[in-house]
Amino acid sequence: MMLEMKVSAIAVDPYTNTTVVILKDSEDQNALPIWIGLMEASAIAVELEKIKLSRPMTHDLLKEVLKNLNANIVRVEVNDLKDNVYYATIHLLHNEKLHLIDSRPSDAIAIAIRTGSPIFVDRKVIERSKNINLRKVKEYQGEGSSEDLLEILENLPADEFGKYKM
Repeated sequence: MMLEMKVSAIAVDPYTNTTVVILKDSEDQNALPIWIGLMEASAIAVELEKIKLSRPMTHDLLKEVLKNLNANIVRVEVNDLKDNVYYATIHLLHNEKLHLIDSRPSDAIAIAIRTGSPIFVDRKVIERSKNINLRKVKEYQGEGSSEDLLEILENLPADEFGKYKM
């Protein structure tokens, strides 16, 4: 079953210094942190902050190509989590035919926010993310358990997570 979510924040994980996009549902009952690269975070942040650049970024270019081809993004879905890797699908409608396009979640999210398309997350991904293997983070920190870190991340308010700054 799919749950509609929105980008709540882009943050820097204080434990790994990796950027994270945080998706939340409208009732703030479910949150999904997805660790992404700095460039991907920048692409999302630019659109969220409505920063106007002199030249289009790749996702802006794709939006214009789709517009010129009369194609629409119907929705994006974060639909799987395997071996700590998230997977997404872009649902594109062109000439009354639906095309499902495999995507990294960060790219799917960047396109969705540019096109005003809804973002859905499979509930199984939310459940699996609670069991994400954080052993490497634990080893990096040297203290605490991965369960402790996961609990901290789940309960950390967005304003204390270290909002991403451009």
